Amino acid sequence: MKSTRVRILTIGAAVVLAVAAALAQGMHGHGGPDGDFHHMMAFFTHYLDLTSDQQAQVKAIWEKEKPALQPLMQQMHQNHAAMRALENAGPFDENKTRALATQNAQTMIEMQVQHARIKSEMIQILTPDQKTKLAEFEAKHESHMQKHMAPPPAN
Repeated sequence: MKSTRVRILTIGAAVVLAVAAALAQGMHGHGGPDGDFHHMMAFFTHYLDLTSDQQAQVKAIWEKEKPALQPLMQQMHQNHAAMRALENAGPFDENKTRALATQNAQTMIEMQVQHARIKSEMIQILTPDQKTKLAEFEAKHESHMQKHMAPPPAN
Protein backbone atom coordinates (compact mmCIF):
# COMPACT_ATOMS: atom_id res chain seq x y z
CA MET A 1 0.00 0.00 0.00
CA LYS A 2 2.76 2.42 0.94
CA SER A 3 4.68 1.73 -2.29
CA THR A 4 1.51 2.42 -4.30
CA ARG A 5 1.04 5.74 -2.50
CA VAL A 6 4.68 6.70 -3.10
CA ARG A 7 4.35 5.65 -6.73
CA ILE A 8 1.22 7.73 -7.20
CA LEU A 9 2.80 10.76 -5.53
CA THR A 10 5.95 10.38 -7.63
CA ILE A 11 3.96 10.13 -10.84
CA GLY A 12 1.75 13.04 -9.81
CA ALA A 13 4.73 15.23 -9.00
CA ALA A 14 6.47 14.31 -12.26
CA VAL A 15 3.34 15.00 -14.28
CA VAL A 16 2.66 18.30 -12.56
CA LEU A 17 6.24 19.44 -13.01
CA ALA A 18 6.22 18.37 -16.65
CA VAL A 19 2.92 20.11 -17.33
CA ALA A 20 4.00 23.21 -15.45
CA ALA A 21 7.33 23.34 -17.26
CA ALA A 22 5.66 22.70 -20.60
CA LEU A 23 3.02 25.35 -20.01
CA ALA A 24 5.59 27.81 -18.71
CA GLN A 25 7.70 27.18 -21.79
CA GLY A 26 4.57 27.55 -23.86
CA MET A 27 3.99 31.00 -22.41
CA HIS A 28 7.44 32.04 -23.60
CA GLY A 29 8.27 29.97 -26.65
CA HIS A 30 4.97 29.11 -28.27
CA GLY A 31 2.92 32.25 -27.92
CA GLY A 32 1.11 31.17 -24.75
CA PRO A 33 -0.26 28.00 -23.23
CA ASP A 34 -2.21 27.39 -26.44
CA GLY A 35 1.07 26.53 -28.19
CA ASP A 36 1.64 23.66 -25.81
CA PHE A 37 -1.99 22.62 -26.04
CA HIS A 38 -1.68 22.30 -29.82
CA HIS A 39 1.53 20.28 -29.44
CA MET A 40 -0.12 17.97 -26.87
CA MET A 41 -3.25 17.70 -29.00
CA ALA A 42 -1.22 16.67 -32.06
CA PHE A 43 0.63 14.04 -30.03
CA PHE A 44 -2.52 12.54 -28.51
CA THR A 45 -4.45 12.75 -31.77
CA HIS A 46 -1.73 10.73 -33.44
CA TYR A 47 -0.82 8.41 -30.54
CA LEU A 48 -4.38 7.64 -29.40
CA ASP A 49 -5.95 8.07 -32.83
CA LEU A 50 -8.56 10.54 -31.58
CA THR A 51 -11.59 10.99 -33.77
CA SER A 52 -12.52 14.48 -34.94
CA ASP A 53 -15.39 14.43 -32.40
CA GLN A 54 -12.96 13.53 -29.60
CA GLN A 55 -10.60 16.27 -30.75
CA ALA A 56 -13.44 18.79 -30.58
CA GLN A 57 -14.33 17.58 -27.08
CA VAL A 58 -10.71 17.88 -25.90
CA LYS A 59 -10.55 21.38 -27.35
CA ALA A 60 -13.76 22.30 -25.52
CA ILE A 61 -12.33 20.97 -22.25
CA TRP A 62 -9.15 23.01 -22.80
CA GLU A 63 -11.09 26.19 -23.60
CA LYS A 64 -13.21 25.71 -20.48
CA GLU A 65 -10.22 25.11 -18.18
CA LYS A 66 -7.68 27.51 -19.74
CA PRO A 67 -8.90 30.58 -17.80
CA ALA A 68 -8.10 28.79 -14.53
CA LEU A 69 -4.64 27.71 -15.74
CA GLN A 70 -3.44 31.05 -17.10
CA PRO A 71 -3.22 32.92 -13.77
CA LEU A 72 -1.52 29.90 -12.19
CA MET A 73 1.09 29.85 -14.95
CA GLN A 74 1.61 33.59 -14.55
CA GLN A 75 2.02 33.13 -10.78
CA MET A 76 4.56 30.34 -11.33
CA HIS A 77 6.51 32.56 -13.71
CA GLN A 78 6.47 35.42 -11.20
CA ASN A 79 7.53 33.10 -8.38
CA HIS A 80 10.41 31.79 -10.45
CA ALA A 81 11.55 35.33 -11.30
CA ALA A 82 11.22 36.40 -7.66
CA MET A 83 13.26 33.41 -6.49
CA ARG A 84 15.98 34.20 -9.03
CA ALA A 85 16.05 37.82 -7.89
CA LEU A 86 16.19 36.72 -4.25
CA GLU A 87 19.08 34.34 -4.96
CA ASN A 88 21.02 37.12 -6.65
CA ALA A 89 20.16 39.83 -4.11
CA GLY A 90 23.03 39.27 -1.74
CA PRO A 91 23.02 37.56 1.62
CA PHE A 92 20.72 34.56 1.91
CA ASP A 93 17.40 35.41 3.54
CA GLU A 94 15.84 32.17 4.76
CA ASN A 95 12.52 33.73 5.79
CA LYS A 96 11.92 35.33 2.39
CA THR A 97 13.08 32.17 0.62
CA ARG A 98 10.74 29.99 2.68
CA ALA A 99 7.81 32.35 2.13
CA LEU A 100 8.39 32.32 -1.62
CA ALA A 101 8.86 28.53 -1.67
CA THR A 102 5.60 28.12 0.27
CA GLN A 103 3.77 30.36 -2.17
CA ASN A 104 5.18 28.36 -5.07
CA ALA A 105 4.14 25.09 -3.42
CA GLN A 106 0.56 26.38 -3.10
CA THR A 107 0.57 27.34 -6.77
CA MET A 108 1.85 23.87 -7.68
CA ILE A 109 -0.95 22.29 -5.63
CA GLU A 110 -3.51 24.31 -7.58
CA MET A 111 -1.82 23.29 -10.85
CA GLN A 112 -2.00 19.64 -9.83
CA VAL A 113 -5.71 19.95 -9.03
CA GLN A 114 -6.34 21.60 -12.40
CA HIS A 115 -4.30 18.93 -14.19
CA ALA A 116 -6.26 16.16 -12.45
CA ARG A 117 -9.54 17.85 -13.40
CA ILE A 118 -8.53 18.19 -17.05
CA LYS A 119 -7.16 14.65 -17.27
CA SER A 120 -10.29 13.22 -15.65
CA GLU A 121 -12.49 15.04 -18.14
CA MET A 122 -10.32 13.96 -21.07
CA ILE A 123 -10.25 10.30 -20.02
CA GLN A 124 -14.06 10.26 -20.03
CA ILE A 125 -14.11 10.82 -23.80
CA LEU A 126 -11.66 7.99 -24.61
CA THR A 127 -12.68 4.55 -25.78
CA PRO A 128 -11.63 1.54 -23.68
CA ASP A 129 -8.84 0.79 -26.19
CA GLN A 130 -7.59 4.39 -26.04
CA LYS A 131 -7.65 4.27 -22.23
CA THR A 132 -5.56 1.08 -22.32
CA LYS A 133 -3.11 2.63 -24.74
CA LEU A 134 -2.81 5.75 -22.58
CA ALA A 135 -2.27 3.63 -19.45
CA GLU A 136 0.48 1.70 -21.26
CA PHE A 137 2.11 4.97 -22.35
CA GLU A 138 1.98 6.33 -18.79
CA ALA A 139 3.45 3.09 -17.40
CA LYS A 140 6.29 3.27 -19.92
CA HIS A 141 6.88 6.92 -19.03
CA GLU A 142 6.82 6.07 -15.32
CA SER A 143 9.37 3.30 -15.85
CA HIS A 144 11.58 5.70 -17.77
CA MET A 145 11.30 8.31 -15.01
CA GLN A 146 12.09 5.71 -12.33
CA LYS A 147 15.29 4.74 -14.14
CA HIS A 148 16.42 8.36 -14.17
CA MET A 149 15.36 9.03 -10.58
CA ALA A 150 16.88 5.87 -9.10
CA PRO A 151 19.92 6.35 -6.88
CA PRO A 152 23.23 5.22 -8.38
CA PRO A 153 24.29 1.69 -7.42
CA ALA A 154 26.52 1.43 -4.35
CA ASN A 155 30.12 0.53 -5.11
